[in-house]
Amino acid sequence: MALAGKSGAVYSTTTGGTATGVAIVAGMKSWTIDYTNDALDSTDFADVGVKAYIAGLSGWSGSFEGYKDGAPGLTPGTSYILHLRESASTNTQLYTGTAIITGLHGSASIDGVVTQSYDFQGTGALTPPS
Repeated sequence: MALAGKSGAVYSTTTGGTATGVAIVAGMKSWTIDYTNDALDSTDFADVGVKAYIAGLSGWSGSFEGYKDGAPGLTPGTSYILHLRESASTNTQLYTGTAIITGLHGSASIDGVVTQSYDFQGTGALTPPS
């Protein structure tokens, strides 16, 4: 069954890097995450001209963006435990892990709503939806 993204959310620690004080990041309307794994070339002569690979290091990064709702809630260069929720209908449909905020971007125009976006780089393990 498909999930509606309308009840997704971004939550973070409020104190940077601890499991206490989890709060919603106000105004956010979308998020993306890239969870990747390196493929290491392990081709040798026995592979007879066909490339072979083994799994290498994994990593994750992403961004989230939305409407500015007060002062920016997260500080670049600080680690937070992020909870990227796909749906409010279940507590298992979320990505969770510690990440460093690597960018904060603001935007304003005469005919629009003030927006802000954040970039992050995961550090350590990522717990994907279950």
